[in-house]
Parts: sequence; C-alpha cells; structure tokens
Amino acid sequence: MDSESAAWPMADESLAQELLNILQQGTHSRQVKKGANEATKAVNRGVAELVIMAGDASPLAIVMHLPLLCEDKNVPYVFVPSKVALGRACGVSRSIIAASINTNEASDLASQIQELKLKVERLMI
Repeated sequence: MDSESAAWPMADESLAQELLNILQQGTHSRQVKKGANEATKAVNRGVAELVIMAGDASPLAIVMHLPLLCEDKNVPYVFVPSKVALGRACGVSRSIIAASINTNEASDLASQIQELKLKVERLMI
C-alpha cells in the first residue's frame, strides 16, 4: 500500500491551509493537542472535535491507529500533506504527525471548527 492511498482523506491545498490556520488560532486558545499520543487521548476522552494528521509521517503506520479510533468515536479526521507545516501551525519548531482540535464551547473558533468539520466530512463520502 503506497502512502498516497493510505493517507486518506487528504485535504487539498486550500482546505489544508484552512486547517493549519484554525490549528494556529486554536493553539493560542489552548484548544489544540499536539502529537499522536495527545490526539489519541483527546479522541478517547471524547473531547476531540477534529483530528489532523500528516500524510508524510514516516512510517505512516505510526498514525494509522487514529483513523480507526476516530471512526469508532465519530470524530472527523483528515490528512494534510506536511508534518513540518503541521508543527509550524501548532507553534512548535519540530514536525508533528498528528494534532487534535478539542471542544471548547466558549471558543471564538467554534463556528469555524464546525464549518471545517463539515468540509472534512464531505471528503470522507
């Protein structure tokens, strides 16, 4: 299985940019969990609204437990092309293979997050 087909659904350029922007904003409001382990915990605890993974994680198997878990818990998930960009969006200098945007009803980002979730869910159809 090549990484192209395994990293599905992959966000196109404009969606990836929107996702990275919301991650950046979410990082400031402490709504983002960085890293595969943190994202996994957020999904398990039922606080993750959206999981974003890097399609260039190597080996890709290190994030492949997340789509299954997300499906199990009804959390939309999506891949973006670059782990470096994912890290940058999360405000860290190293690359990140996964991140989750977590629920925060009081957040200014709630409506933007809902909108992105819908776009991601459309990719999965």
